[in-house]
Amino acid sequence: MLTDKARRWSAGILTPIARGLSALGLSPDALTVLGLLFNMGVAWVLAWGPGWWGWGALLLILASIFDAFDGAVARLTNRVTPFGAFLDSTLDRLSEASIYLGLLYWYITTTPPHTLEPVLIYLTIVGSIMVSYTRARAEGLGLQMKEGWFTRLERMIVVIVGLAVSAYDDRLMQVVLLALALGTNITVVQRILSTRSKLRNRE
Repeated sequence: MLTDKARRWSAGILTPIARGLSALGLSPDALTVLGLLFNMGVAWVLAWGPGWWGWGALLLILASIFDAFDGAVARLTNRVTPFGAFLDSTLDRLSEASIYLGLLYWYITTTPPHTLEPVLIYLTIVGSIMVSYTRARAEGLGLQMKEGWFTRLERMIVVIVGLAVSAYDDRLMQVVLLALALGTNITVVQRILSTRSKLRNRE
């Protein structure tokens, strides 16, 4: 899975920085909250429109890296807790939704307002939330659930690349949003089918 490979690859980079953050007295939970605020700042940049989306892509890369520090600090300082994992997952959903809100704001405040893009953004938000929800429900049933094409890492890669290319031609964002809307909801279906299969095999 791409997420697992990225975690292994980045471990050697994150650990030294995590030591520095820990030395500053920053707790994992504090870093989680700061990550949300960072992403909200990125959303504010995106709300200014395509002329700012290139900067938004760069800031989103930094925000995605920053998001990994809370877990790295928690493991390094042996402060991995159930609440920390809960808080991280919850604020990750809010962070991602804020990015889409920034794009949504621009599309609905232009003259004339766009119609297709807000619908695609809505479908993407619903899909991304349901991807996480189906995993949580499956794990509540005692199943491991990592299947699917569009986990959070894949979605963020698509968003970052989409912002970068759409900074030159904002019409390309329609394609990006369509891919996100389809990809997230297809992943939901994949996880539903996978859960059904795993439950049948267990029974």
